[in-house]
Amino acid sequence: MAKRKSARIGTRQPGKGTYAVVVGTCDTKGEDLRFVKGLLAAAKIPVKLVDVGTKSKDKSVDVSAAQVAANHPKGASAVTNHTDRGEAVAAMSEAFEAFVGKHNGEISGMIGLGGSGNTTLVTSGMRRLPIGIPKIMVSTVASGNVAPYVGPNDIAMLYSVVDVAGINSISRRVLGNAANMLAGALRFKIPLAKGADKPAIGLTMFGVTTTCVDLVVDALKDQYECFVFHATGTGGQTMEKLADSGQLIGVIDATTTEVADLLMGGVMSAGEGRLDAIIRTKIPYVGSCGALDMVNFGGIETVPDKYKKRKLHVHNAQVTLMRTTPEENRAMGEWIGNKLNQMNGPVRFLIPEKGVSVIDVEGAPFHDSNADAELFDSLERTVTQTKNRKLIRLPYAINDPEFAAALVSNFKDIVEV
Repeated sequence: MAKRKSARIGTRQPGKGTYAVVVGTCDTKGEDLRFVKGLLAAAKIPVKLVDVGTKSKDKSVDVSAAQVAANHPKGASAVTNHTDRGEAVAAMSEAFEAFVGKHNGEISGMIGLGGSGNTTLVTSGMRRLPIGIPKIMVSTVASGNVAPYVGPNDIAMLYSVVDVAGINSISRRVLGNAANMLAGALRFKIPLAKGADKPAIGLTMFGVTTTCVDLVVDALKDQYECFVFHATGTGGQTMEKLADSGQLIGVIDATTTEVADLLMGGVMSAGEGRLDAIIRTKIPYVGSCGALDMVNFGGIETVPDKYKKRKLHVHNAQVTLMRTTPEENRAMGEWIGNKLNQMNGPVRFLIPEKGVSVIDVEGAPFHDSNADAELFDSLERTVTQTKNRKLIRLPYAINDPEFAAALVSNFKDIVEV
């Protein structure tokens, strides 16, 4: 197999051809944006002011709203022809996202300012930047639920305290702190960690598969930098973002539990796009059925009425687990199998016949051999096996040392660095 190289998360600093971006709507936030730009320039940071106002005509900026709008897939008119403000902002958001994608390699960092509309617009572009590029959003909504804005990205959200509506004694300090945070991130070098020159792999883990993943990491850590992601929805999304960014040379997806939450309405879904990065990138993939015996909810009082009579396990005061049924397992097997069939890179999917989690082994609360059998059989019926795509059944539970060893050996079989 041809050798695969991994891009590393670097220590980016501003230099020739790189610049930080200050972004917002200059028609309403111009004073604030120029204040931040001035502080960055005073700190010797190359910086550009980018206007994303849907009605802005400010030509004194470095990148005008019209220039950003021109990046919309349907052209600038797709932004400017809207009479409804919400539709115009949504279109400008799409244009700004495309703008960031086009200039990705040039942008060393980004800072945005604004309210809910600006936050939605600006963070859509921030999410296009690679992990490790500093991103700061100063927002009036940063003290609430920021998950829709941040997603699986390293966006720092800073509450503006007062509205972003001109410089005063409070906003001067808040915006000044934000500007200096970005300046510091860009000016000061981050020393690489020991082993950071190794190729990187992504692994997924849950509390109930920790033993397995710890054994895998221990077996591979001398050769690879192992990034372990907690399979809580955002964890799976983040791992796949790194795969899309070219920062992983392979994945050991031992814990696919996010699929259960997607299909059954749990709180830790990674969305319909789970596994799509593996399809797009074709990187080597070793997967398994880790924690597909459970759907996650919050405290027991949050379990939906339709599930109240199901087999439930209180993991802690904030997490209640629901055992999946044979019918649900059949659906998960089909869903995962159809995703595996779209993968054209090297694929190995390992089935732990004696239990998919620490509470799914004989004598444990979620042990259900019939439900597991439906999952395994459904996978076998659905997956089209080829020389490159194999389904492997093993007579072990997922946390058995032998199963962890099989994950490692299959990964080594399909990856060469």
